[in-house]
Amino acid sequence: MTAIIAREHVPFKGTRLLSTQNKPEGYMCVSCAWAKPSQPHPLEFCENGAKATAWEITSRRADPAFFAKHTLSELELWPDHDLEEQGRLTQPMRWDQISDKYVPVTWSEAFGEIGRELRALDPHQVDLYTSGRASLETSYMYQLFARIYGSNNLPDSSNMCHESSSVALPESIGASVGTAILSDFENTDCIFYIAQNVGTSSPRLLHDLQDAVDRGVKIVTFNLLRERGLERFVNPQSPVQMLTGKETKISSEYYQVNNGGDIAALFGVCKALIAADDALKASGKSRVAGKDGKPKDPGNAAMVAFAASMASVDKKHVLDHDFIKEHTAGYKEFAQAARAYQWDELERVSGLGRDQMMQAAATYAKSDAVMMVYGMGLTQHLMGVQNVNMICNLALLRGNIGKPGANICAVRGHSNVQGQRTVGITEKPGLAPLDKLSELYEFEPPRWTGRSTVETCGAIMNGQSRAFISLGGNFLKAVPETGAIEEGWRKLRLSVQIATKLNRSHVLHGEIAYLLPCLGRIEVDQQATGPQAVSMESSIAHFHGSRGKAKPASPELLSEPAIVAGIAKATLGETKVPWDAWVGDYAEIRDAIERTYPETFKDFNKRLFKPGGFARPLPARERKWVTQSGKANFITPDRLFPELSTSQSTDVLHLATFRSNDQFNTTIYGYSDRFRGVNGTRQVVFINPEDIARLGFADGEIVDLTTAIDEATVRKVTGLRVVSYNIPKGCCGAYFPETNPLFPLAHHDPKSKTPSYKLLPVRLSRSILHPDE
Repeated sequence: MTAIIAREHVPFKGTRLLSTQNKPEGYMCVSCAWAKPSQPHPLEFCENGAKATAWEITSRRADPAFFAKHTLSELELWPDHDLEEQGRLTQPMRWDQISDKYVPVTWSEAFGEIGRELRALDPHQVDLYTSGRASLETSYMYQLFARIYGSNNLPDSSNMCHESSSVALPESIGASVGTAILSDFENTDCIFYIAQNVGTSSPRLLHDLQDAVDRGVKIVTFNLLRERGLERFVNPQSPVQMLTGKETKISSEYYQVNNGGDIAALFGVCKALIAADDALKASGKSRVAGKDGKPKDPGNAAMVAFAASMASVDKKHVLDHDFIKEHTAGYKEFAQAARAYQWDELERVSGLGRDQMMQAAATYAKSDAVMMVYGMGLTQHLMGVQNVNMICNLALLRGNIGKPGANICAVRGHSNVQGQRTVGITEKPGLAPLDKLSELYEFEPPRWTGRSTVETCGAIMNGQSRAFISLGGNFLKAVPETGAIEEGWRKLRLSVQIATKLNRSHVLHGEIAYLLPCLGRIEVDQQATGPQAVSMESSIAHFHGSRGKAKPASPELLSEPAIVAGIAKATLGETKVPWDAWVGDYAEIRDAIERTYPETFKDFNKRLFKPGGFARPLPARERKWVTQSGKANFITPDRLFPELSTSQSTDVLHLATFRSNDQFNTTIYGYSDRFRGVNGTRQVVFINPEDIARLGFADGEIVDLTTAIDEATVRKVTGLRVVSYNIPKGCCGAYFPETNPLFPLAHHDPKSKTPSYKLLPVRLSRSILHPDE
């Protein structure tokens, strides 16, 4: 932590601020979306959280003097790490075509021209993107501006990560988010942890896992790689562990699945459970009660009650038949499919042995309350929706939804990516309260379906999109098909970037380009009525307040709500929306959110800083199923593995992209991935040693990766160093976003349109580059 803070030259300010991070009256971490507990640890932040804070409060400045020295053509050649390392943006800037530089403008000039340009365009031609960091207040204003303007083109970062959850969970259980809360970790008997790297993506969750392990909870992990945080953990806040080096073993069972083998692995667990239940049913034997299920004296009330309680346990056998009968639909079809799959096929696709899947099933069957925790290792797949359906299927077999200690936890990425959807950031008109918005603000919202992120990329490529407004994020680095998107990006009429630091999406530009610097969440947001607070939703569907503590990086900065309001007023003219009053007092925005969503946000302002946050109502937690069937649904995947044109190719590896512990999403803090033993570079590809030998390469050799599908278009990333690594044969791994150019835009889940960043067929070839190039 000391090194992190020193690197950004904020030794005193950084230490003081971190003491309030994720505390009830402090600020919510700007990186991951894990919850603020009601009783926080003395230090409620992780290494990546400290990096994110230091990165934002850095003393470095990308000010007008910096931009006067560099053309954008020059800055295009800089790595993203170096762009962000220049520090905080300080003043609104406009691209000057003659000098090819950003030059300062006033806020009124910026808003005026942006408004004129937007009024001249058809709203269908405009895309309004949201990264996962903007607050609930800003997000509500942003979607309202878009809809009054006449556009439902509201792509967001969720389209690229957990959209598969947003599609699958409503189908299966009638909730668009996970049902778990923090207390479930305190009451669970077992945790199935699937395809999420806790040590890199959400390290504070390790406290909950460690506490569970200390209580004797079994953690059963399914993952492509053997990640350090899922194997063992030394708690930096435990004096005993820090002094002795004693570690907590996190996973009691660790199953390393093939890339894309999750459905087969989960089907194997389900098959074993169903087979054991079938065998008990066929035998007529009692699993627990035996003769105890019949009262020895039918006239003795106590004996009758005891026998009935034992018999009620028996009725479950391995599966919870009472729950299945009362609360679910589709079990018969799912069970038939599980029975029909042969073990050799499940073993081949999953990469696991039959005995491993049966052992996982036995652990599951012995536990009364099991949590299902998963991440983007399931959702960013061609079959991402069906992956999540399978998680639900496994939970439903034993009624592990809607009881303490047994629920589904979808671990989200950025700190308010889930909450933005809750307040209307969606391209799907059926998921926004359009009639209510119409009633409150006296306008007719557009009813047409807008563009998701993948569809926005297509529109940029083919010229249908003429303007792009980005509320945070680094869109060009996050999306697939990088080369073609960047080519189309240059043809935009207008690009507007609302940001705190410089990145690649800012130095590539349209005909008219604005860079609008905003306050960060950590900074004091002083408005007409005083310092303001904002709010966000955590991964466990709790709403939390956040209050900035740091001095703003520049007096020229505006808050995100103020920037959205400025663009809205310049574009829309007079409306029924009190933009200025909202900017002056964010409590009024929260009142407006409550009027729009009265059940979800009841007493919003009163509960804003409730310790531990206040919960979003989720009927599925109460076993109320808001689905077409009125029940939770077993949904049977139509196959075990995607249909790929390369299925018979022996020279093809299945690429998964992932993050290092020195980055958060597209933000690269440094070039060290100490958990995987990589230092000084991100240009690496992790390959099983047997595959390295089989394909004729050597550890440390420099190779190129080429996409092995849709080969009419050549997609290649060059100059990657081979790293021999413990990854299943036939698979390889590399860093996001460096290998995004390999991914065709059409390579996504057909229902969620989430890019399949975790599964892509690629080929290796020797590179003409040297290691240092």
